[in-house]
Amino acid sequence: MSVVSMLKRPGESGFGYASTAEDVTKDVVLAGKHVLITGVNSGLGHETARVLALRGARILGAARTRDKAQEACRDFGAEAVPLACELSDPASVRACVAQVSTLGLPLDAIICNAGIMALPKRTLVHGHELQFLTNHIGHFMLVTGLLPALSQTARVVVVSSGAHHSAPRAGIQFDDLTFERKYSPWAAYGQSKLANLLFARALARRFAGTLRTANALHPGVIATQLTRHSNPVLRLVWNAVSPLALKSVAQGAATQCYVAARPELAAVSGEYFADCNIASTSRHGRDAAMAERLWDVSEQIVAGLP
Repeated sequence: MSVVSMLKRPGESGFGYASTAEDVTKDVVLAGKHVLITGVNSGLGHETARVLALRGARILGAARTRDKAQEACRDFGAEAVPLACELSDPASVRACVAQVSTLGLPLDAIICNAGIMALPKRTLVHGHELQFLTNHIGHFMLVTGLLPALSQTARVVVVSSGAHHSAPRAGIQFDDLTFERKYSPWAAYGQSKLANLLFARALARRFAGTLRTANALHPGVIATQLTRHSNPVLRLVWNAVSPLALKSVAQGAATQCYVAARPELAAVSGEYFADCNIASTSRHGRDAAMAERLWDVSEQIVAGLP
């Protein structure tokens, strides 16, 4: 058996690398459930929303603009709710929180799916590095703002990445969050993905003693619009190897659907998943003290945003 074949074998859960979102939810019934997903207009977010809607969930679909969200939500059933949520714009995130809160719907899951990757040039928005602001702070604002709207058994699913291993040697660079000293596209992206992972772990600790859960995951390496900001050479290579080595969008959406919907995970919290199974992380990904410091710093950042 080849190494590739071994890697693609199902894991302990019965699912694995090659499983699709439809595979992992085949016997799941989500009628009456409300699921908020960011980045529903394309890629993994769209496939996740489509499949969970197929299983009966009512989708609250967030995209950068209401028009993009409305167009995407046509694919998720007549009851889908389009939401504008530009994660790098604090006012947009707050407006999204307010809109969801006024609906009065109990949220059974929030899937923090949207993100940007490997910006070639250091970009600051509101004084913060854009990947960190979008991938972590925007989702931190969204989730913490919606904590009162969560159902008693709600699941928060945070899409991190294996790229969290590419974070700076110190993990989260609390003394240089914006990479003023030296910018690296992949180190900055890795820091934002490590922040996603640590946020889920810290949130899980806050959920302890309840039926709510928070978990993070690596979806796999997939050629989606996430690469749109990357170096053009990288995009060419990415697209060339995609049919041979990368997951399809249907496979990439599997792990977040698995974590958000499988009934056997109702009491599993504070974990990191890959290929629909619990996986190991970097040492920083297991650092509870770093996660708590990040939580405190994130609150301070949010308090200072316009």
